[in-house]
Amino acid sequence: MDTDNEEVAMKDSKRRERQSGSSRYALHDVEALEDSDSDIGLCGWLLVALSILLMLVTLPISVWMCIKIVKEYERAIIFRLGRILRGGAKGPGLFFILPCTDSFINVDMRIITFDIPPQEVLTKDSVTVSVDGVVYYRVQNATLAVANITNADAATRLLAQTTLRNVLGTKNLAEILSDREEIAHSMQSTLDDATDDWGIKVERVEIKDVKLPLQLQRAMAAEAEASREARAKVIAAEGEMNASRALKEASLVIAESPSGLQLRYLQTLNTIAAEKNSTIIFPLPMEMMQGFMKR
Repeated sequence: MDTDNEEVAMKDSKRRERQSGSSRYALHDVEALEDSDSDIGLCGWLLVALSILLMLVTLPISVWMCIKIVKEYERAIIFRLGRILRGGAKGPGLFFILPCTDSFINVDMRIITFDIPPQEVLTKDSVTVSVDGVVYYRVQNATLAVANITNADAATRLLAQTTLRNVLGTKNLAEILSDREEIAHSMQSTLDDATDDWGIKVERVEIKDVKLPLQLQRAMAAEAEASREARAKVIAAEGEMNASRALKEASLVIAESPSGLQLRYLQTLNTIAAEKNSTIIFPLPMEMMQGFMKR
């Protein structure tokens, strides 16, 4: 037990070190991107000055081209002559850009949900199953999501499909059917670590459905039916054994009192008469038959 606790503690410490290292790397990237606007050079500053002059000359018409609005759940990444401005993402609310030299990209910061298409997976015990799932993620750092990857959404979708295949390929069929929560947690941790450099936070992963081949379904149904029949036969045999023991005890009680057998005869006649049968079989005592046999 102590060894297991030490292994869990070591894994947690390694994960924290990895996450802290990736966060320092991401922070370094953000600072480098934000400081890039100071490297536009002399020609770049001249173009910026001309853009400001053009804006002042065309006032107030140019105001409508320079003022932009982003919503509460959005952030804007501004590029000046191809470089990200200092300060990173802008918004929500109003922000100001220069005509001709500045451009911007809106990034949605809300949680995004997508379905993982059904994946044909070969399990560890050589069974082919079709598994699909759902992933919930959000953009945690808009600057990294724009500067470090071409299409963060498409990349996350493809990575989720490959991660699903890789994780399920190491599991048996019984583990896939019973340990869905553990599989989902493993996928969530793997995706979160892989997408950290893209500024994406994977919030949740769920396994939706596991589809088995038709022949395997029939085999499992036949196995379950045979198991139920075996249990039913065992229960019936136990009932017969208990009934035989009860009959043995009843015979011993009747043997101690011969009049008890006559009372049992009368009860049987009462039961037969209640069923309105046309034929009644009356059992005779063996003592009367012994008198006839002696003669």
